[in-house]
Amino acid sequence: MTTKNIIIALLALLLIGGGAYLLLNTGGDVETTETDMMPVEPDGGIGDGAQPLDELIGGDAVDTVPFASQTVIGLSVDGRPITAYHFGNGSREMLLIGGTHGSYSPNTSALAQEFVSYLGDNESLVPINMRVTVIPTVNPDGLAAGGTTGRFNANNVDINRNFDCDWAPTSMWRDQEVSGGNAAFSEPEAQAIRDYVSEINAVGAIVWFAAEGKVYASACGGNPSNASVQLANTFGAAAKYGVEAEFDAYPINGDMVNWMAKEGIPAISVLLTDRQGIEWDKNEAGFRAALEALSN
Repeated sequence: MTTKNIIIALLALLLIGGGAYLLLNTGGDVETTETDMMPVEPDGGIGDGAQPLDELIGGDAVDTVPFASQTVIGLSVDGRPITAYHFGNGSREMLLIGGTHGSYSPNTSALAQEFVSYLGDNESLVPINMRVTVIPTVNPDGLAAGGTTGRFNANNVDINRNFDCDWAPTSMWRDQEVSGGNAAFSEPEAQAIRDYVSEINAVGAIVWFAAEGKVYASACGGNPSNASVQLANTFGAAAKYGVEAEFDAYPINGDMVNWMAKEGIPAISVLLTDRQGIEWDKNEAGFRAALEALSN
């Protein structure tokens, strides 16, 4: 055996012996070090200076679109906010509107506000393809004014005579002449509804007034659409209100619901039986039936 071969053999024996020693002293386990396994921090990061989990996977992964939100869609003549409450994130939007005539029919605002609480507590009620928006008080200045004069806004205009359907500067309320404003949509409250509706895909609207205990379909310059009549019948049957195709007790110019019909939106007027009670059971049943119909 040459000297070179002897040296190679000795080196091999040394390597084999060293490996056997390590196995005998560790039981076959491989020792870990601090750099092999960094501690998990309480915030979900790994070690000092690590990014939070949401940053590691793109930054927005833990964010979700809220079911409920609210926006101020406009201001009244006196600067009071007109607030809309939104529930759900679907592309089809249903509107619930109260308080057009302020303190003259305060129960319409109270009913719509009750729907804000109800929808907030019943997330599963809104179908995935729907969004329900509640505007409890279109006329906050009138609601704050109190009494019969609160039917009108701070410019003494009947907001439900200020929309662009058969608009006229003077209209009627029973046997009394009322102002429809200087032009269609001259009032900021009507502008707020117009501007909001123009931004959404409204598939139906329920607007509460008082007081008769009936439901009316909507039309502008013609007969009500089939969709409006169907919505009125659906709501009325579930709520056990009478249903009429047209309000004809006296002429109305510039009506909100009729303007919506002009815009191609199936809309109905629901007149509560009086000006005090919200008739919750009736309207909750009508709403649920209408929501199911509009979501299909």
